[in-house]
Amino acid sequence: MASEVLIEQQGPIGVVRLNRPDKLNALNLALMERLVDALEGFDAAPDVRCMLLTGNERAFAAGADIAEMADASMVDMYHRNQFARWERIKRVQKPIVAAVSGYALGGGCELVMHCDIVIAAESARFGQPEINIGVMPGAGGTQRTTRSIGKARAMDMVLTGRMLSAQEALVAGLVSRVVPDEHYFSEALNVCRELAAKSPLALRLAKEAVLKAFEMPLSEGLEYERKLFYMLFATEDQKEGMRAFIEKRPAVFTGK
Repeated sequence: MASEVLIEQQGPIGVVRLNRPDKLNALNLALMERLVDALEGFDAAPDVRCMLLTGNERAFAAGADIAEMADASMVDMYHRNQFARWERIKRVQKPIVAAVSGYALGGGCELVMHCDIVIAAESARFGQPEINIGVMPGAGGTQRTTRSIGKARAMDMVLTGRMLSAQEALVAGLVSRVVPDEHYFSEALNVCRELAAKSPLALRLAKEAVLKAFEMPLSEGLEYERKLFYMLFATEDQKEGMRAFIEKRPAVFTGK
């Protein structure tokens, strides 16, 4: 049987592809475990600077595997502890770029929100349709959505279960860029190449600071940002970056 997740390294970029095309990449437990292992593996690899997460043309991920949980009891769901895997994704330090085509629904939309830059094909569709099967989002669909797009839009998505077009998702703030269908993967790969040329340490701390903005009051967030800013002046990359700027040449960052 084919693996639920395919991995490939393209130079400094770790490519992770969800691979259950017959199930629209529904997120069953086996897929989630392999996905987290792949992301953590690339996060720990010294020669990888960022990751690209994608599905296929029909679906990034169309949600959880409903057949796997339809007959589960509350106790069953508790002991599965499935959301621990999502916490592990949250702890990935390197940037994750999502290349989204087709459906990103339910858990698929929540997975998009765990990524840092989202490139969407024009035909992509986003939504939290859990309400239509008698439940609600459980992997961040109420919390991350509200923080990303505001209460009014989040209530509309979560309570009606309706899908957003890629353009609506862009306006709402769920995605970073919308491109023609045939370019969604190549555009995401170009973004990864751009990130891979930057200082790995600066990328990591900048990502950390932005994510802290979801959790901290402004005054604490500003103080946290300043501390990370000062820390980067202890790195060789800071010296190289500023020296290259003054000398009008491309910087060569080593991650030191």
